[in-house]
Amino acid sequence: MTIDLNTRDRSASASDTSLRQARNSAAFWTAVGHARGHTVIRRRGFLAVAGDERAGLRILVQEPDLGREELAELIDLAGRASGPIDAEDPFSATDLSRLDMNGRQMPIMLRAPGAVAEPAIPVIRLRTEEDLRAAEQAVIAAFTLSRFEPYRAGEMFPAALIHQPGVDVFLARLDGEVAGACVTTVEGGLGSHYWVGTAPAFRSRGVGRALMLGSLASITGLPVTLTASRLGRPLYESLGFRVTATSTWWSSR
Repeated sequence: MTIDLNTRDRSASASDTSLRQARNSAAFWTAVGHARGHTVIRRRGFLAVAGDERAGLRILVQEPDLGREELAELIDLAGRASGPIDAEDPFSATDLSRLDMNGRQMPIMLRAPGAVAEPAIPVIRLRTEEDLRAAEQAVIAAFTLSRFEPYRAGEMFPAALIHQPGVDVFLARLDGEVAGACVTTVEGGLGSHYWVGTAPAFRSRGVGRALMLGSLASITGLPVTLTASRLGRPLYESLGFRVTATSTWWSSR
């Protein structure tokens, strides 16, 4: 995984949230890249995962001051990408419009260590490939990830993902059916959430809250971050998260 900032430090201040979110995102996408068998490229200022024509190229900016050579390499990687391009800059400091990408700003939110309530809906930490397939399909549906359609089992969440250090996948069931899923990654004394999604048929029934509570239960002793959508922000605020920084997410036009 990525550099451990300080495993003894269990607190995260607003001033270093962007840096720690950058490191955690890099750890998560490194795990995803390895699980998928994709190429992981590490540099001082960025980490990139180069996938196929469906997964595309993922760029994680790691420092607010990318150098000229690093930017030139990103331009080259983007020019050779065989699929869509997505980039995350938690510092909002690098203009990637030169890669013919559109940017949007999203809040980085931080939750201090602390206990959580029991979820009202059953949430499990996945240990089987069968459950992982269910979580994979729930996330694809929740985020309308058309790049992964038609569906190919194990393409987005390979079986190896649940065996990557620090990575856990959670699944919520409602009325006996899979209702939503999310992923957490612990890196450098910090937890973070990814792909918190509710299947369309189960929205507005408390699934997102249950997923957050169930997945937070095992990391209540750590500060936890996430990058929030406009619709998700009120839920996260109700769970003790607060906005501490702004991330710019870029996507190919």
